[in-house]
Amino acid sequence: MAALVAAEASAAPGPAEAAETSETAEAAELSRALSRLLPGLEADSKLGRRRALEALQSALEAAWPEAPDADPAAAAAAFQGPWARLLLPRLLRCLADPAEGCRALAVHLLDLGLRRAARPRDALPRLLPALAARLAGPESARGRPPEACEELRLALVQLLSLAVRLGGPALAPHLDDAVRALRCTLLDPFAAVRRESCDCAASLARATPDHFHMQSESLIGPLMQSISHQHWKVRVAVTEATGTVIQFGSAKSVDDVLPHFAQRLFDDVPQVRQTVTSVVGGWLLDLRDRYSFFHKLIPLLLSSLKDDIPEIALAAANLWEKVGLQWQRENEDDLKDKLDFATPPPARHPSPENRPVLGCRELVFRNLSKILPAVCHDITDWVAGTRVKAAQLLAVLLLHAEDHMTQHLEVILRALHQACADDDSTVVSNCTRSAELIGAFVSPEVFLKLLLSMLKKSPSPSSLLVLASVIRGCSREALQPHLKVIATELARPHICQGSENRLYGERVLLCVQTLVSVCQEDCRGCSLQLVEVLVTILAFSAATGLSDKVQETMDTLAAVQGVDGSQDLYQEHAGPLLEQLAASHQDWTVHSVELLQFNVLLTHAGPALGGVLPQLVPALRSCLQPARDPQMRLRLFSSLSQVLLSAQETVNSQGQFHHYLDTVTKDILVPSLQWHAGKTAAAIRTAAVSCLWALISSDILSEKQMREVQETLMPDVLTTLEEDSQRTRLISCQIINRFLKTSGGVTDPEKFIKIYPEVLKAGSILFPELLVRETEAVVEKHRSPAHCQQLLRYLQTLPPAQ
Repeated sequence: MAALVAAEASAAPGPAEAAETSETAEAAELSRALSRLLPGLEADSKLGRRRALEALQSALEAAWPEAPDADPAAAAAAFQGPWARLLLPRLLRCLADPAEGCRALAVHLLDLGLRRAARPRDALPRLLPALAARLAGPESARGRPPEACEELRLALVQLLSLAVRLGGPALAPHLDDAVRALRCTLLDPFAAVRRESCDCAASLARATPDHFHMQSESLIGPLMQSISHQHWKVRVAVTEATGTVIQFGSAKSVDDVLPHFAQRLFDDVPQVRQTVTSVVGGWLLDLRDRYSFFHKLIPLLLSSLKDDIPEIALAAANLWEKVGLQWQRENEDDLKDKLDFATPPPARHPSPENRPVLGCRELVFRNLSKILPAVCHDITDWVAGTRVKAAQLLAVLLLHAEDHMTQHLEVILRALHQACADDDSTVVSNCTRSAELIGAFVSPEVFLKLLLSMLKKSPSPSSLLVLASVIRGCSREALQPHLKVIATELARPHICQGSENRLYGERVLLCVQTLVSVCQEDCRGCSLQLVEVLVTILAFSAATGLSDKVQETMDTLAAVQGVDGSQDLYQEHAGPLLEQLAASHQDWTVHSVELLQFNVLLTHAGPALGGVLPQLVPALRSCLQPARDPQMRLRLFSSLSQVLLSAQETVNSQGQFHHYLDTVTKDILVPSLQWHAGKTAAAIRTAAVSCLWALISSDILSEKQMREVQETLMPDVLTTLEEDSQRTRLISCQIINRFLKTSGGVTDPEKFIKIYPEVLKAGSILFPELLVRETEAVVEKHRSPAHCQQLLRYLQTLPPAQ
């Protein structure tokens, strides 16, 4: 046997044997060097242990060849034995060294060893439990990691990441230790540790794809606790790690993650929103169970299409198109007919050149019933940002759904009615956009049945805004058969008479403006109803301030009908409108909407009044009787005065007013000029006197008619000279003066006697002494001195001049 050994030793070695011998020699030399240094790790002093670790570092660095022609593989093979047998166990024990510096050197040496060893996977069975013990010991359950130094915790997690990268699939048996460590480090107080832990978790998922799903769910809880971390880089890292963990793990966790991802879409930092968009898009493309989660993932990606940052919106659009095209390829057999016979974009499509691809449209349509309930819920959420996102998403969904939204129309309209009452203008503008899409894609016969029914039940500013927006999105041709129905509904009293509220009035006016804008001259068939609505809005203009806007709309309506202006519209419709209003005039009070409408016609119809006197005058006569509401009478007298001042351009525009002169004087003015007690009655007499003055100064009465009016009204006018109101007395004097001038000096002396003492008495306050002298000078010249003596007695009652 000894001879055989000697013979083998004397034989000449081949190349392989020589290399093995060299490696063995290097390993042996390294083992001897390490054996001399390792006992120093057991020293009692911190300094001794530290020097030993530093010496080990120098030895390892010196042992690694740096020559250009050196073979790294050979060096790694030579290093493997001493590293695994001598160095690794000792260094792992040093991870628990009381001295922080020693622990730091131990981590560094472990990192160096893993990188240089030929088979780093062999270290995993001992390395992973040691790392888990330092990162997730018993104290960590109470919030204190075993490793107190945060820089060392970061180094340990980096070491774990290195082990994952080098170990690859060999980590599968050690997943428990790795995951246990990561569950703690993902919640580490040090932000850098959390970021490194996120990267490590993602690497672990990629390294063990066949086994990771058994452990992935346990990482979701810590990840979601960190997703709202105050550092945005941590939030980005957590989002990316979550995407990878679920991609290679269990898809069951998607439900737990989505609410947190949805919140991150509101993140103030664009990078976070960008990451959420990328992760969700990646899931829609590559997640194994993605078909089960389409209805949950699609809303998140589509929400990013409306991001404030153009780059994020563009990235979301590109991802969404890829998702649609991929799904289209995967379901090509089902879509064969639609692909072969592609339909053109709808005529009213807002951007036909950017119409989503068929796959995107089909994905939305097939999942719309599952997505809509959540969107309709969020659109009325108490958080403004949530409402904005939901409103934006709804518009995107409807743009994709096109006419397929019809089966969900009632739910959509109900949500829009609520959302259009929002105080946030962004919510409202996005909802009106959705309503316009309904008008563009859905038949008017369908949406009007629902819209008008809702409007009848509960008219509101929001329901009117939805109606106006839907009409705006509709085509003229589609709307034309339904135009009169819409106008008739708007003219219904319980709808248009709510215009006393400014916002409500604006929305009713918007409906009329939209109808006129869309339908143009087709509005001629419903012009009466539209004018009725505008008159009603104008009736409340004193409270709403909408008179100018109403007038603009009236002029626009006249223009599309080919007439000169609003006066032509009144000329055409004043008769039917007055006839309709007059049917209820017996019940009017000052609070009646019909009175306000009547007043608008009275003051705005202009020359049209001359053609509707048979309806106008009887209504005035009834409403101005002493037994009717005093405040109503005051309002009507005021308006009538304005009309009579320009009678030639209003009530007498056709020269027919003289037929109604007796009614105006005897049935309207005489009863109102008679004396009744009370301030309100006095105010009415003042208004009646003003009306009479407007009538006789309008130059529409002939001399004969003037004398007839004088005969009828002079006695009552004389009584008003005794009124307390200075204005009443002044107007009465002006009326009497006009009567005297018109009579041409031919006046019954008896009537004149009734007048001049009252004029003299009223003026005596100006120059009382002069009037006394003049009266005394002529008192004897009169056939009867009675009137002069009466005047003198009156003058004696006046207070002495100051």
